[in-house]
Amino acid sequence: MSESCASGCVNPPDRIKIGTVGPPLPGFEVRRADDGELLLRGPGVMAGYRNEPEQTREVLDDDGWLATGDVGEIDAEGYVRIVDRKKELIINAAGKNMSPANIEATLKSASPLIGQAVAIGDRRPYNVALVTLDPDAARAFAREQGIGGASLGAIASAEAVRRAVAGGVEAANKRLARVEQIKRFKLLPAEWQAGGDELTPTMKLKRKAIAEQYQGEIDALYDG
Repeated sequence: MSESCASGCVNPPDRIKIGTVGPPLPGFEVRRADDGELLLRGPGVMAGYRNEPEQTREVLDDDGWLATGDVGEIDAEGYVRIVDRKKELIINAAGKNMSPANIEATLKSASPLIGQAVAIGDRRPYNVALVTLDPDAARAFAREQGIGGASLGAIASAEAVRRAVAGGVEAANKRLARVEQIKRFKLLPAEWQAGGDELTPTMKLKRKAIAEQYQGEIDALYDG
């Protein structure tokens, strides 16, 4: 973060823990707020936003703790793991907090056919997902199954493909907490490109744009 002069935690070269950002740098402290947000304090933390006192008060308290906007965990050795961005958390109709990134990563790792997945459930009774196919895996699967048509749209419409993706979603659900599980999904006949309408150039989901573009499909998952 620029607000902390870039780094607050670093993995020591001789004590790296994969999946973490390491312990705090010397002179820095990290703790979790009640809602799981990571708070950082140390010599590199900014004094405030120039000429923006109200914005400063939103992220920096009187004791010098900077609200990072990241939700994370701190293990017994002080290593920090970032779970998600606070603003992207799913808070369902029952008030349960969930990380969409964790759900999406679980979906994508459950089947090679799943290229991209977006978990949706904020202020909803349960979670649903929009799923796109991995182009290479989908075409290989189509050849193996004798499915005609080279386009992803044609492949996505094949019942064998949908069954295979459904199997992946089911496998992912077994690895998720009950409240995180995907109850229904929509397999989209499209490929999302980096830098396109749905993904940033670094392959991050444009959640707001996706929600607006696929509002009809999302509503149908809850109405059906």
